[in-house]
Amino acid sequence: MESNRQKRISRLIQKDLGEIFQKESGVWFPGAMITITKVYVTSDLSIARVYLSVFGKDPGDVLKLVEMHAKEIRRQLAARVKNQLRQIPELRFFIDDSLDYIENIEKLLKE
Repeated sequence: MESNRQKRISRLIQKDLGEIFQKESGVWFPGAMITITKVYVTSDLSIARVYLSVFGKDPGDVLKLVEMHAKEIRRQLAARVKNQLRQIPELRFFIDDSLDYIENIEKLLKE
């Protein structure tokens, strides 16, 4: 179970990463729209698991591009949250497939 501090930091990271991706996506990921769907932070605040929803391109290819730019993304995140966090968590990116899962369940229920 997440503590209130973990939830607060997760929301902060999600909001700031969303702004970073919105600002830089045209340069780093042309033709793809990326949404930060959820962020989970470990209890020691050292790792943040970031779930992405990708539209417009193959999610696997976009994930590779995101991982290539992970250091720059973390640096920009650090510049934004330097007054709220002492240590910036390591970012790990994952594709959020919950929408595909929901669509599959709905399709199965209609049959």
